[in-house]
Amino acid sequence: MSPRHHLDPATLVSHAAGALSPEMAAVADTHLEACAQCRRQLADAEHVGGVLLSQQQPVLPEQPRAERLREDMLARLEQPLPAAPLRADDAPASSRRNADALPRPLQPYFGNSWKALRWRWMAPGVHMIRALRSSGDTLILLKIAPGKSMPVHSHGGSELTQILKGAYDDELGHFGPGDMADLDSDIEHQPVTSPGVPCICVAALDGPLQFRGWLARKLQPLVGL
Repeated sequence: MSPRHHLDPATLVSHAAGALSPEMAAVADTHLEACAQCRRQLADAEHVGGVLLSQQQPVLPEQPRAERLREDMLARLEQPLPAAPLRADDAPASSRRNADALPRPLQPYFGNSWKALRWRWMAPGVHMIRALRSSGDTLILLKIAPGKSMPVHSHGGSELTQILKGAYDDELGHFGPGDMADLDSDIEHQPVTSPGVPCICVAALDGPLQFRGWLARKLQPLVGL
């Protein structure tokens, strides 16, 4: 599995600083299990954050400490870094676990086993499981039938979606197993699942979806997204 779509650098910085919600962190960690590139970038962000904290100067009242550190970390990460060699422990965790086991970061929310999942019907060809526990943000598993076109929508906040099985295409490209869709409120898209097998993904949202079509808006309260 070689992901082609990755976590945004700002998301990695927030994760390194412990600023992501538990739901967002669970999706980010699921991607990190499969992506050596993002693991190295996260390690860089954690290192830069540690250096900046050790060199911290008094903060001006008009610029909160967390905001200044985040800006400094992003600026440092934009500087070119030497490419680290791929180590044995950089192999995707998915290749080392039981095929029936869900990714480890998702197990506290959805259980350990793919076979034990109990999907809830959401719409024709679409099934969903909402997380067993949540701290506020929405965390869901989605299973969408092959060749299914989802309604055009944007996002009321941030969304992290990790593809677990199958694939879809939208305005941003082709997303297959291991790929991350790191989206914000500026993105409007219409995912269309690929032929063959259902597309299964895990998504964390900190705001409701915003649908363009009137029918999808009417049905939105029923599905809670």
